[in-house]
Amino acid sequence: MAQPDLIDLGDGIYVLRFEVMKVTSVYRAVKELLARGVIRHGQTLVDSSSGIYGHALALVCRELGLKCHVFASVAVDDGIKTQLKYLGATYDQVSGGGANLQHDQEARVRLVHDYLRRNPDAYWMQQYHDDVHYAGYEHVAELLLKELGWAEMTLIGGVGTGASTSAMSRYLRESCPNVRVAGIQPFGSRSFGSENFPLDGFIIAGIGSGIRFDNIDYSAYDDIHWVDFDVSAAGCRHLLSTTGVFAGLSAGAGWQAARYIRSTEPSGGPVVFMAADPGHRYIKQVFPPDGPLVEDPEYRPVVISALEEMTGPWCTMNWGRRQYSVQDDLPVLALAGLNGLQG
Repeated sequence: MAQPDLIDLGDGIYVLRFEVMKVTSVYRAVKELLARGVIRHGQTLVDSSSGIYGHALALVCRELGLKCHVFASVAVDDGIKTQLKYLGATYDQVSGGGANLQHDQEARVRLVHDYLRRNPDAYWMQQYHDDVHYAGYEHVAELLLKELGWAEMTLIGGVGTGASTSAMSRYLRESCPNVRVAGIQPFGSRSFGSENFPLDGFIIAGIGSGIRFDNIDYSAYDDIHWVDFDVSAAGCRHLLSTTGVFAGLSAGAGWQAARYIRSTEPSGGPVVFMAADPGHRYIKQVFPPDGPLVEDPEYRPVVISALEEMTGPWCTMNWGRRQYSVQDDLPVLALAGLNGLQG
């Protein structure tokens, strides 16, 4: 599950398709923490998740002899909860209707803090903040370089916690400094400044942020694409109907961005977008079996030059590998000393 498939979709566009992408980072992270003596076999690992990180953590804990407890988003469906159960993990799902993940994320982290106070021997994996989650993507970068070998490749992926695309940029650029990285953000996400432009409340689980994430290396990104649900969902349907690739919302957004980049740079190097998981979680929202086939609306982004110009349903900006200071307005979620509670 940690090894993705690189699929040629034609026209110089490729998809890096994972079964459960976060297994790639979690397995290496847990192995490193065990080797350093930070955690031990039999200990409980805990974290917050909107889906695939929790699933990955449960898989890895089952494999390596650890216990797992997940604080699950409202976006976690019965399919993932069933897998958590049968893998021996326990979970608590935050309450609340709707799919708005902005406050959901903050609530989950507060629950993690409370759990650590009541269970001082547990260890918080801190997928949002600990760059130990970078290491697992080194072999993925090596795969891309081996298969494609292009110095001017463009990589597209959801920003999310920052671990996947930030890590891939680091490892790819060690060999090919000109590799471009385009990050995808939903409107309403705190990262990259769209928190005051919520549109659909960043319904795209896993690629937005309601709190500060230390794992995001803002200087890794050449371009940022902000997309809403409709753009991403249309991308999912078009991806499936034209290539047969069945993937989730972040992949749908990536397919949209890949086709746009290819159309603006027809003679450029390979364009590779990441598909973090299959499309099964998104059936009701994106692929209703009894719904009509929907024509591709052929969305195009508005190109902006400043955050103040942000507009939906899709806009893009040349980020230029610059840093971005996000003021931490949630001091109660500060990291200092939390895993120190574990003795």
